[in-house]
Formats: sequence, structure tokens, C-alpha cells
Amino acid sequence: MEDRQIDVFPDAFRITVPVMFGYIPIGIAFGLLVTHYGFHWAYSLLMSLLIFSGAAQFVAIALVVAGAGMVEIVLTMIFLNLRHSFFGLSLINRFSGTGKARPYLIFALTDETYALITGNPVPEKTSVSGFYTCITGLNHIYWISGSLIGALLGGFIDTDLTGLEFALTALFVVLSIEQFHTAKTKFPFLAALASGVVALVFAGSQNMLLVSIIIGTFLLIVYEKRQKNVC
Repeated sequence: MEDRQIDVFPDAFRITVPVMFGYIPIGIAFGLLVTHYGFHWAYSLLMSLLIFSGAAQFVAIALVVAGAGMVEIVLTMIFLNLRHSFFGLSLINRFSGTGKARPYLIFALTDETYALITGNPVPEKTSVSGFYTCITGLNHIYWISGSLIGALLGGFIDTDLTGLEFALTALFVVLSIEQFHTAKTKFPFLAALASGVVALVFAGSQNMLLVSIIIGTFLLIVYEKRQKNVC
């Protein structure tokens, strides 16, 4: 039986408000950075529309300015966004019934969108596809809006942007804390913490993200198998 179509916007907007307050300022910082380095404002808009990856966009601009080659830039982007492959694996069942919206949901998946989708149940009598698409689309719009505003303002103001990009990390931390308080089991969070510490100690800060994801995924697989055996 198909989900009944009702207005999903109010619920989606309500839960994406924290992301809006994070994405728009950071998007503005990105737009300012693009024009600061002499690029046309349209590059900021196109990157946010077609790439939509906050950290990757900041890194891409830095690499271009540093004179990096195309191969180096592409490989860096692949490794930087490799974590989304692990995110996607855990959303296979959730996205299985989203129909034509599925390609967009996969393309526009970010850390914050993942946190909202996994941390908020779909309202009753609501289209799963519509709810997820609305959340994802709103977050995408917030980022595009911020980067466009920043790019357009870049020609008129000059300010120090040092440290502002950390707000994106802070936003994800806040969303993770909210999930921790509402989650039925705390093991995934403890596994993530342990994986991060081990990866930082043995792999170093440059390789920490990928190594911690691999360790964390292994721990969750083992945990899930043990839970099934117990049941």
C-alpha cells in the first residue's frame, strides 16, 4: 500500500532549521572565499549546485589556488568523500522505496542530512520519498543560498574568514548529541568514539577519517551479528 501524500514541508523544515543556521553562514564563507581568490561568483553557485559537499568544496578551491593538477584534485575529492559510501550502505533499506527521487537522495547525501534522516522517524501517513526528498532538498537550498550570498557579497567586503569553516563540524556534533539522547542503543556512538581515538593514535590526523570509518563499520557489523545470535 502506497504512503498517503500529505504536506511534508512543515515537519521537514522544522527538523532542518539547525542545519539552515549552519549551512547558510558556512555557505557565505565559501562564497566569500571563492571571490576572494579571484573566481567569478558563478563558480560558487555551480559548485554548490553540482558538487554539494562543504568540506570538499573548500578543499577544491584551496587545491586549485595552490596549483594542484586535475588528477590530484580528483583523487583528493574521492578520498575525502569516501565516507559517504559507508553512509549509503546503511540507507539502502530506507531508500529502496523512494522511486525516482532515489538518485537525487544519493547525490545530495551529506553528513547532516544523514543525521536528520536516521534520527527522525517519518511522520505517519507521510510519503517516505517526499519526506526524505524535502529534507535533502531544503538542506541543499540552504547551502546554495549561503554560497550565492557570500559570492555576491565578496566583491564588496573584505574580512578574515579564519576558523569559520569549523562551524560545519560543530553543527554535526550538535546533531550527533541529539541523536545520542534519542537513540535506543548507545553502542554505535561508543564504537564511533573508540574508532576515532584508535585511528587518531595509530593512523594520524591525515588518515584518521577513513581508518576510523573502517574500524567503526567492522565493530558495528560484529555487534549486529551478535545481536541477531542473541535474538
